[in-house]
Amino acid sequence: MLKKLKSAERLFLLIKKLFPFTASSSKGKILNEVQQLVNNDPRSWLDAISTWKNLLKLGVREELSQRDAKPPKRKMRENETIIAKKLKTEEIQKIEENHRECQLEEQTEDTLEQRDSTTRRDKLEKEEIQKEVEKAAGAHSQEDLTFRVSCRCTGTIGKVFTSQEVGRIIGIALMKQFGWKADLRNPNLEIFVHLNDIYTVAGIPMFRAPLASRTYIKTAGLRSTIAWAMASLAEIKVGTFVLDPMCGLGTILLEAAKEWPDGYYVGADVSDSQLLGAWDNLKAAGLNDKIELLKVSAIELPLPSESIDIIISDIPFGKKFKLGKDIKTILQEMERVLHVGGTIVLLLSKDHHRLLKDCGGSHMPLDSKGTHANEPGIKKCLNPEEKTDTSERVTSSYEAGNRECSDKMLPFGSLVPVECYEVSLGKTNAFICKYKKSSASGP
Repeated sequence: MLKKLKSAERLFLLIKKLFPFTASSSKGKILNEVQQLVNNDPRSWLDAISTWKNLLKLGVREELSQRDAKPPKRKMRENETIIAKKLKTEEIQKIEENHRECQLEEQTEDTLEQRDSTTRRDKLEKEEIQKEVEKAAGAHSQEDLTFRVSCRCTGTIGKVFTSQEVGRIIGIALMKQFGWKADLRNPNLEIFVHLNDIYTVAGIPMFRAPLASRTYIKTAGLRSTIAWAMASLAEIKVGTFVLDPMCGLGTILLEAAKEWPDGYYVGADVSDSQLLGAWDNLKAAGLNDKIELLKVSAIELPLPSESIDIIISDIPFGKKFKLGKDIKTILQEMERVLHVGGTIVLLLSKDHHRLLKDCGGSHMPLDSKGTHANEPGIKKCLNPEEKTDTSERVTSSYEAGNRECSDKMLPFGSLVPVECYEVSLGKTNAFICKYKKSSASGP
């Protein structure tokens, strides 16, 4: 059930969550505070380890163990060799057993011996499996537990310490406090620590790979969690015509079609390599009959005006497929093909978002039902890295300081903002922005 969560990036067994460290303090004081994560409340660490062990014993070892879900090829070959040798040994044993059984005088004794042999073999196999599970869970003793610390430092604290420094301090504290042994290659347990300007958190990752690593996607493009969140905001219904005019590897359409299979999906792109990758992904996911792909330009869509219900797209801003001045033309073309009342959900860089926010026209934004909000220009901006009650209000009306907007980007004549969420893409942040078309666009 946990693996079915679509918008969660990673899941952790929480060990401890505290207020952020003050970066203005001396380096020695901060290091001491980091050590206190372990030393001040060792009980919380032991309770979390106990919960982790219980999860392993409940039969979810493959899901919750801290080992790679996909072992290296060399390891796989070693396992295959071991299995082959084991099968060969079993065949030899069976031949020897049959030979001995042929020499027995009584058929009943033959049958009893076979049953006894099978019982012993099954018992031994069960004992081996049990021992392996106990070893993975560190069930023998706390001293037998091996671990490694993965640390992430962002914000002001990240300017003072590197992740390696913090990870080393916590690792030493854990070894002194509990007697655990460090193992960077194949530990029983992984500890994750995240320090930023909002909180300090320590936990145990429940899955080795992020939940964004979908099994049904052959070649990854945009993070699947972000793609799913964008499709969710679009509110796709039965029979809805959904277009991604810059589909790339098709991640957004894949997530949408998987979750809302009764829509009609079309992806467009000008890149042959991207379309080939998207087609491979569709086949791997079994969705090649659900999604159509077109090789067309996003500024010249072969579609009638006001023919699309929903447009969902990741506006390129990476090093490889970065958009320049074409963004004005692309957004105007999206506006043209979208029918009145239709929805656009875009993933925008900070620069693109700033331009749209500053030059978004004088329209009042709509609420989630498509009606005008009570107060002009209210836009929700939620950041997973900030407290959940964080919000900001921005105005969409023109001010004297925004007179230069017309030189940067034309304002939308018929699109009004509904909601906006700031999301993390790893090293950078972006914005998922939703718009509604309130009236027919011009020629």
